Amino acid sequence: MDRQKLKILLDKVRKGKIKIDKALEMLRDLPFEDIGIAKVDHHRALRRGFPEVIFCEGKEPKDTVAIAKSIIKAGHCLLATRVDSKTAAALKKFSKKIKYHRRARCATYRHKKVKPQGHVVVCCAGTSDIPVAEEAKITAEMLGAKVTALYDVGVAGIHRVLAHKKELKEARAIVVAAGMEGALASVVGGMVDVPVVAVPTSIGYGASFGGIAALLAMLNSCVPGVVVVNIDNGFGAGYAAAMINRK
Repeated sequence: MDRQKLKILLDKVRKGKIKIDKALEMLRDLPFEDIGIAKVDHHRALRRGFPEVIFCEGKEPKDTVAIAKSIIKAGHCLLATRVDSKTAAALKKFSKKIKYHRRARCATYRHKKVKPQGHVVVCCAGTSDIPVAEEAKITAEMLGAKVTALYDVGVAGIHRVLAHKKELKEARAIVVAAGMEGALASVVGGMVDVPVVAVPTSIGYGASFGGIAALLAMLNSCVPGVVVVNIDNGFGAGYAAAMINRK
């Protein structure tokens, strides 16, 4: 939709010839912003409920900064994932208001505070799984969810997760990050009446095959309501849980 067509549409809304909801539907597919190295989708928030997220792995720090500038300038909040220390430094140089979450390897920016809604629980089996869990936590928080983190509650000491029945039962959605054999997702799934988003992590000895063992165990869970994202995909898990939480 070009500038002239947009002005005509807005004029029709002003005159009452088109209802606001109809106009919003027509605006859902407005053009992206072409900044050369990327085409930034500024209307993703309108379609999906959250702005475009920057996946930084493989990108030059300067390219990540250029995309971040475009997103923030458009008035959107910023979430960048897989941010290494070099990219984090470049983002902080651009704006000191950008927060770097080292363990989660995420960078975030908000124009204003948002009151958290609902309740998402993010838990992980062992301390080694925390980086993936933290990525899920930061993502869910950026999407507006209230998040409770339960870390190091794996099945090797099952009493640890059983001690958190109250928090688990209060959640609208739960993220479970686990490596090794990935059993925690099934255990948690059997305790609650809400969706469990399982994240297999690449943590484990040789026979874990970089997370494939946990992935297959989670996919083969006999507990209904357990769904699985890709290995180490804390972002995808946190995003899914936050969308469930909104409903």
